[in-house]
Amino acid sequence: MSEVNLENWEKRSAEHEKSYKKYLHRADKNTVLKQLPDLHEEAFSKIDCLQCANCCKNYSPRFKTPDIKRISKYLGMKEGDFIETYLYLDEEGDYVTQSKPCPFLGTDNYCSIYEARPSDCHRFPYTDEDVLIKRPKITLKNVSFCPAVFYVMEKLLATSK
Repeated sequence: MSEVNLENWEKRSAEHEKSYKKYLHRADKNTVLKQLPDLHEEAFSKIDCLQCANCCKNYSPRFKTPDIKRISKYLGMKEGDFIETYLYLDEEGDYVTQSKPCPFLGTDNYCSIYEARPSDCHRFPYTDEDVLIKRPKITLKNVSFCPAVFYVMEKLLATSK
């Protein structure tokens, strides 16, 4: 299988958006799900999140109740104070960060709450789970800013030809 060139991946991702959309719509879910663990591992053997951190710089995860409890405890804060200091309810009723980049992202791209980070952060970019194929809107958004999603989608497209 051919190698994925990560040079100018953002531009190429935009150029391939229609192909990704079409692929996600018609792909055999079971076939894709079998491929994802290996593709996920392969992508992260080539991509270092600490060199990028686009997700933390531009987007917020959802902070669900268990996340809020865990992070508040980790920071030694009351849950209400944590929410008031860092979060707000978005239009979908989810708690998200008040600011971008994420207030827990350091200048070195390390997360100051990594051990207690939200479930969304732990799972992101969903390249090893069914979200990639079952929620194409999320995948199409993620492929525009995450080189790992770009890598996996390029590999999936290549195997479908």
